[in-house]
Amino acid sequence: MGEDMEWRVIPLETHGAFENMALDEACSESVAAGGPPTIRFYRWQPSAVSIGFFQSLKDEVNEEACMQAGVDVVRRRTGGGAVYHDDGGEVTYSVIAPSSLLPSGLTESYREICGWIVRGLDRLGIRAEFKPINDIIAGGKKISGTAQTRRSGIIWQHGTILHDLDVRRMFSFLRVGADKISDKAIASVEERVTRVKNFAPNAGLEDTYKAMLAGFTEGKEWKQGAWTPSETARAEELSVFYASPEWVNLR
Repeated sequence: MGEDMEWRVIPLETHGAFENMALDEACSESVAAGGPPTIRFYRWQPSAVSIGFFQSLKDEVNEEACMQAGVDVVRRRTGGGAVYHDDGGEVTYSVIAPSSLLPSGLTESYREICGWIVRGLDRLGIRAEFKPINDIIAGGKKISGTAQTRRSGIIWQHGTILHDLDVRRMFSFLRVGADKISDKAIASVEERVTRVKNFAPNAGLEDTYKAMLAGFTEGKEWKQGAWTPSETARAEELSVFYASPEWVNLR
């Protein structure tokens, strides 16, 4: 699926949390209106915490620690859990396409897109596999997580590929059920989560991105693209919405 239409690929760019979510939504509107299916890669600057649509902000995020460290907090349109996005620690992707281009079943659509990540990791010498419903596992540990929503006839999926991760720093911004971060808690995460650097210590973030670009575009008709003026203008409007206390504190 998805091989007979030309994809627009927006190369790796860096934005703040509110702009990143706004660009995704602006893109989803343009694709729903007949624009090209789009794959984008991005980073977060400053680092940020994103929470799932259904989550409670106060239960999931240490807002004071985030504020002191200059870490943004944003609520996603997609479900799933709280995620710490480190500026230098991950490559994030979004795939926004008409539903007709991807399998109709939820797990099957995750399997399709996550397969592109698996191909990218293979280019870094990392053997990985899709683990339903929406994780990618390497060496028995999670290396990528994803979330998806469907609206107006489009599938909108985004996720992270962990290039590097400071678990202690991550825990300082998330509420993990304990007042203090224990070595045991950190060891527990290290047992379940891995990153590209564990397998390819000489790989830089740019190497991870280039591998993902190759994995995502293999077998597709595609060309490098850019945001349209209307998408940029719409994203500017939406970034104000994503930054609003009403949205961030929705739950």
